[in-house]
Amino acid sequence: MKAIAIQGSFGLDSLALVDLPDPTPGPGQIVVRMRAASLNFRDLLTVKGLYNPRQPLPLVPLSDGAGEVVEVGAGVTRVKKGDRVCPIFTQGWIEGQFDAQKLVTTLGGPLPGVLSELFLGSEHGVVKIPAHLTDAEAATLPCAAVTAWNALFDAGQTKPGDTVLVQGTGGVSIFALQFAVAAGARVIVTSSSDEKLERARQLGAWGLINYKTNPDWDKRALEMTGGVGVDHVIEVGGAGTFTRSMRAVRMAGTVSVIGVLAGVSQELSVIPMLMKGLRIQGLMVGSRVMFEAMNRAIEAKSLRPVIDRSFPFAEARQALTHMESGAHFGKIVLEF
Repeated sequence: MKAIAIQGSFGLDSLALVDLPDPTPGPGQIVVRMRAASLNFRDLLTVKGLYNPRQPLPLVPLSDGAGEVVEVGAGVTRVKKGDRVCPIFTQGWIEGQFDAQKLVTTLGGPLPGVLSELFLGSEHGVVKIPAHLTDAEAATLPCAAVTAWNALFDAGQTKPGDTVLVQGTGGVSIFALQFAVAAGARVIVTSSSDEKLERARQLGAWGLINYKTNPDWDKRALEMTGGVGVDHVIEVGGAGTFTRSMRAVRMAGTVSVIGVLAGVSQELSVIPMLMKGLRIQGLMVGSRVMFEAMNRAIEAKSLRPVIDRSFPFAEARQALTHMESGAHFGKIVLEF
């Protein structure tokens, strides 16, 4: 089978098309012919050696994909040949709480990822795809969508009428916008682009803040909520935006820390956490049970993921370069 792997050393230029042996499923295992994959910021960091510099190479990267079951091993009952499925991000996290043992079962590092024609995994490590979605749309779900779902509804308790602030218009943020709107919440979106903000409005955003023209976007969010603050911030910026997120959220509100687009460390005052009684939660995507619940909601609401651009399988490096530019709105996809 053909695959794309990080060869020899980290870096976008180290991505190479390679030939690997076709996998054979053992008991309880399945082989999926991959049809599409999608990118996360984690993938860019992994390829560049910034996510885990000690990651052994070579590595087939990317964690998110969709395909068709083409072989099943002995004893497999959850899926059958012909089923359309997505591998879950954390192969060992079926349900319950996250722990250290589950952490080492993530795809695209430390486990081999999905950027190959065939994927070998456990029957328990996949979910069936909502029937109305294309393979490319389904490939966007495992990380970004499940993370947004977990933040809002499992780790969070978002209710109709709540106000949710999402930062930017990348994958997690757009899924959070779609899910929160579907749940009856009001959503404020921040971006440096008026064009992207207009697209967010078309998806149901209640409030729009251009953080280039309104650098004190936390103050603007307070103004828009009558001085109260938002109920929940989807924090994808990291250290560079965290302080403003704490200022923008209401007393006893929630900040879900998901990404590090604006940095991983910065001097921080904990006073707002204490004085406002904030709930700060870090998230590592979610379990298979969460993924399945999310898919039921996607089917019930006929939601469709937002795809910014699709690249051919062999153009993984170009796709990652596009992600690095920050020009995308929604998800970036590779089609096999």
